[in-house]
Amino acid sequence: MSLERIAPALFVLLWSSGWIAPVYGSWHSTAELFLTVRFGLAALAFAALSLAMGAAWPKNPRAIFHGLVSGALMHGCYLGGVWWAIFHGVPASVSGVIAALQPLMTAALAPWLVKERLSPIQLAGLILGFAGILIALAPSFQNVEPGMLAGRAIPIAINITAMLGVVFGTLYQKRFVTGGDMRTTAVWQYLGAVMIVGPLALFGEETRFDGSLELWLVIAWSVIVLSMGGVGLLLYMIRRGQVSRAASLIYLMPPAVAIESFIFLGEPLGPYMIIGTVVVVFGVWLAGRKPAVA
Repeated sequence: MSLERIAPALFVLLWSSGWIAPVYGSWHSTAELFLTVRFGLAALAFAALSLAMGAAWPKNPRAIFHGLVSGALMHGCYLGGVWWAIFHGVPASVSGVIAALQPLMTAALAPWLVKERLSPIQLAGLILGFAGILIALAPSFQNVEPGMLAGRAIPIAINITAMLGVVFGTLYQKRFVTGGDMRTTAVWQYLGAVMIVGPLALFGEETRFDGSLELWLVIAWSVIVLSMGGVGLLLYMIRRGQVSRAASLIYLMPPAVAIESFIFLGEPLGPYMIIGTVVVVFGVWLAGRKPAVA
């Protein structure tokens, strides 16, 4: 079984844990400092891997610049905003709903930025997938008092704004970061992310980093599994397939997060989630279909 076949399922499994990790990380650190350490270690890990495997480093300053910009968008702006929002009280399920906006944003912008158009069937799949997300996560919005929603307004707004980072980052990656070795490119991308979250860690809210074993375990998982494994698979899929097809996998994240939350955090898993998951999977299948060649 080739990596190309299993990459989507493996990506969903790994990447969905990125909504669980912030819950554990928030007990021990501030979001900005946690991500600064994570991105810095990821850059070092990819640099060591590249040197050990003799990977080619980009020599063109423009290629390095594109790597920094794409990393600042995809990791610094997107993950920085999402993790900050979860650290400040946005439930993982609500953040997952917001993440489902990415394919629609990407599909809306792709025709103008990367000249990629969706077929009517693919567009229907994206819309159906979003409907499945709403069904699956409907219980998350029941019995929520207005005062609680008001208290979450700023974190939710930042979470939504952060989605633009991954949308533009994915499109930027597709258009400008098309060559070179993914391992060395990742070094510059994570350095670009540090350029975003590092200053926030230094000059933002009061820093907190207790250095506990659980914190370092979460950091290790975030670096090795998420930053190296998950992001590596995402970049691989972007290079191998369409932008919109890779983005449509985000629809599978909320159901996966719900299952993981049930296992690791004890959150309930009800019939809405099961029905919504079926709808989401069908929508992803439609969105991933390639248009017939005339």
